[in-house]
Amino acid sequence: MTDQAIEDLPAVIAELEEKCQEFPSNVMARHHLGLVYLKAGRTQDAIESLEKAIALDPQSVESLINLGAIHFGQGDLDKAAELNEKAVAISSRAAQAYTNLGLIAQQRNDLDKALGYYQAAVDVDASLATAWINMTSVLTMQGEDARALEAARKGLELDGDSAVAHNNLAVALYFSGQFQEAKRYLDNARNLGYPVEPRFVESLEEKLS
Repeated sequence: MTDQAIEDLPAVIAELEEKCQEFPSNVMARHHLGLVYLKAGRTQDAIESLEKAIALDPQSVESLINLGAIHFGQGDLDKAAELNEKAVAISSRAAQAYTNLGLIAQQRNDLDKALGYYQAAVDVDASLATAWINMTSVLTMQGEDARALEAARKGLELDGDSAVAHNNLAVALYFSGQFQEAKRYLDNARNLGYPVEPRFVESLEEKLS
């Protein structure tokens, strides 16, 4: 979607609604309408439009993933998991669905399962930054310092503007004993707007003093 289209959401919505009325079996029109509804803050309309897309084509992986993301955002982890599981059952190469399942497992504090999903995601698509970034936090919590550092560097390489990636690399470097470099990336995270953990800042400053 172009910047101009984003700025003129009502016109885009009207155009897509008209297209859906004219071609009621057009799955992609329903799918895109759902995404535009979501962009406009019309969450329930987005849900209904994506559900219609899935009803028209139960194999619509992207619609399943996007609908799952909405339910995840609403805190319905069960529904989000169900939709993403359907997506990977349809396509074993649905890297984003694996990543989403990893995040759901992480929310449920099932770190081993989360790590398995993140690994599946990067096995399918090694360029998916969010999978590497999320994997870093799980590996750090599991005490896998060397693997966490490797994943953190990969995540930042893929998405250098991610405040989370800078913070996660700072944490990974800290646990690897590289305190000066950790401070550099922590400062980057802070400058990018990440709400850095005060206790981590204090601990790092102690190491550097």
